[in-house]
Amino acid sequence: MLKLDAVRIDNGGFEVLADLAVESGARVAVIGPSGAGKSTLIGAIAGFYSVTAGRIKWQGRDIGAMAPGKRPVAMLFQDGNLFPHLSVAQNVGLGVDPNLRLDAGQRARVEEALSRVGLEGMGNRKPAALSGGQQSRAALARVLVQNRPLLLLDEPFAALGPALKREMLELVRALTDETGATLLMVSHDPDDARRIADEVILVAEGRAHPPEPTGELLDNPPAALRDYLG
Repeated sequence: MLKLDAVRIDNGGFEVLADLAVESGARVAVIGPSGAGKSTLIGAIAGFYSVTAGRIKWQGRDIGAMAPGKRPVAMLFQDGNLFPHLSVAQNVGLGVDPNLRLDAGQRARVEEALSRVGLEGMGNRKPAALSGGQQSRAALARVLVQNRPLLLLDEPFAALGPALKREMLELVRALTDETGATLLMVSHDPDDARRIADEVILVAEGRAHPPEPTGELLDNPPAALRDYLG
């Protein structure tokens, strides 16, 4: 279980409060008005923002003092963060070893991850030679090879067209089913939440609210969410 126990997050003077728990293996969308603190919330879980009060715990262990790379977290950002001068396989290999000193077994892990996201045989290409959807798949493969139990997505598919985005969401659903990873996904689109998430965390007015069932929350949204959804 992921538990945020009376947490206060500071992002350059902007604060978000959170007191909530997410069950292991759950798929949770994080939604709310623009600028409400959705990315700040998952960034704090990943270790990129300061927690000035409370504790972040995973499976009962306080991870708040751990460096980002030591946390049980893999995070995928909106731009994918692919390095243009590296091959696709090298970009994925960074998830195994930032120095890219991979042994045969680790290289096999990279190839397996590429195969699982539909990029088999494309490891030698540069990112510029891939389509936008293929670049998203490569970024997702780099997350997979990290083999972390917490997967955080910060709108990584927002720039894709509707059909490609649906395809990527279905791929994420299939991969989390396979691995049992706990998913938190920031999204501005309630349809994305309905497609992939069992529950929704609403972030509004400086507070991240405990997860609620997706259908119940979106069918009967509170005022802050209703104003945002229109």
